Amino acid sequence: MEVEAKESNHVMPTELKLTSHDLLVGPDRAPARAMLKAVGFTDEDLSRPIIGVANTWIEIMPCNFHLRRLSERVKAGIRTAGGTPIEYNTIAVSDGISMGTEGMKASLISREVIADSIELVARGHLFDGVVALSGCDKTIPGSVMALARLNLPSVMLYGGSIMPGQFQGHDVTIQDVFEAVGKHASGKMTNAELKDLEDHACPGPGACGGQFTANTMAIAFEFLGISPMGRNGVPAMDQRKDDVAFECGKMVMDLLKRDLRPSQIITRKSLENAIAAVATTGGSTNAVLHLLAIARETNIKLSIDDFDKINRKVPLLADLKPGGRFTASDLYAAGGTTLVAKRLLDAGILHAGQPTVTGRTIGEEAKDAKERAGQQVLRPLSNPIKQTGGMVILKGNLAPDGCVVKVAGHSIMTFRGPAKVYNREEDAFVAVQSRQIKAGDVVVIRYEGPSGGPGMREMLGVTAAIVGAGLGDSVALLTDGRFSGATHGLMAGHVAPEAIKGGPIGAVKNGDIIAFDIAKRSLSVELSQKEIKARLKKVKQPLPHYTSGVMGKYARHVSSASEGAITT
Repeated sequence: MEVEAKESNHVMPTELKLTSHDLLVGPDRAPARAMLKAVGFTDEDLSRPIIGVANTWIEIMPCNFHLRRLSERVKAGIRTAGGTPIEYNTIAVSDGISMGTEGMKASLISREVIADSIELVARGHLFDGVVALSGCDKTIPGSVMALARLNLPSVMLYGGSIMPGQFQGHDVTIQDVFEAVGKHASGKMTNAELKDLEDHACPGPGACGGQFTANTMAIAFEFLGISPMGRNGVPAMDQRKDDVAFECGKMVMDLLKRDLRPSQIITRKSLENAIAAVATTGGSTNAVLHLLAIARETNIKLSIDDFDKINRKVPLLADLKPGGRFTASDLYAAGGTTLVAKRLLDAGILHAGQPTVTGRTIGEEAKDAKERAGQQVLRPLSNPIKQTGGMVILKGNLAPDGCVVKVAGHSIMTFRGPAKVYNREEDAFVAVQSRQIKAGDVVVIRYEGPSGGPGMREMLGVTAAIVGAGLGDSVALLTDGRFSGATHGLMAGHVAPEAIKGGPIGAVKNGDIIAFDIAKRSLSVELSQKEIKARLKKVKQPLPHYTSGVMGKYARHVSSASEGAITT
């Protein structure tokens, strides 16, 4: 049984210099103390280190729904270790719920708002440390961006994965529901079957269960060192998650004693560890955006090309959805992320000396890995799924600044076909549903980039409909928008520069021949550079969708996807 906070007599060392003293110590700070006493804090509480608990709880989605429970355990851990927790909240937007609608434009934008709000509350109240609780896709990188800016002793804890649902005797995830929409439209699934799948795909709280964006970033941030190794992977409703949350509360107090800060943990080498983890697990293409953003928050030089360089060195080992067979809970049962770290350590890829929030190096954590006998989720180094990782960067006359393709789950190395061009996601979705897209086509969706969307919508509705219609191996797609981690097939996202910024994707017309060559890392349209330039001069850019509010502000200030789509 964990020791509860009220039973603790732990006192922090008096020589510790606390930021919160500037807020709370001395006669002139009596007004601040008076207001804090109004909500229940005592003199003893206010004499201890003040730790912000940044909670991304929200009632709209399963990913973050259970975080109130975990925050209570984090706060108990902080009190036990001699600190005073102060919980605060921020916003969140569900990718899965808003997918395919105008609401999806809010998702990536929310990452910046989450980071800004966590930072502002911590700065405004002079916290001594922070524990951030995340769940859905954008709360994970948003919280770490804030921790990097604040540079206080900090821990990020991911709320954990949902368990798989059951449909017709096998495991399913939300990916199956999206793909079922395409099957239903093409007559391959009945109304009753679609309803049955909808009712059983998501059995309770937790983030989407495959190696989609949430689980990708949860693993990446363990390898970055800002989350404790192996703890993010504990499923959301597993009782052990409560113990992990309590441990993280105590952990931030230890970081405070040792004055270990994100700037000492997030380094070029730890970012390379994170990229390697994404590559070997077949993770989401969104990791490129988010890790580039983290690098920029910490002034570490990292480019989109670095992802491809690392990918070439790292074998694809994890047989995880969307391209594979297993879910995040299966990986946890097989040995978890610590086992992934051990594989990379044994391969000589892991920068083993990098510090983590546990107080141990990532190499020391990796050596503690325990592998379940007979597990099939994570391959041995001697038998990889592929010799290189699950993500590649393509360039060419269609993407001079690069684009991202997830190659985990398919073996298509070349593709050549005529373009079917759409200026918004909804039009492309209608085309798929009405069977206007045929085998051999290359679907082009533009004006969906960071600025042009604005917000760089994920295209899971379209990509899943293509797969559900049986065209997953015979149709390619490219967009200046992005993809869900649940997307699979030959899909190129983050095409940069985006169309609204004059990118060559804006010059493509229906029937133009587009060619993918994965081995050569090339994405091109079979037009001369002269013809592309001439066409671009004649392009009439659409009027902005938003000119005011958060959407208009974001459209004016956001950077290219090749730079992490950060606001400047």
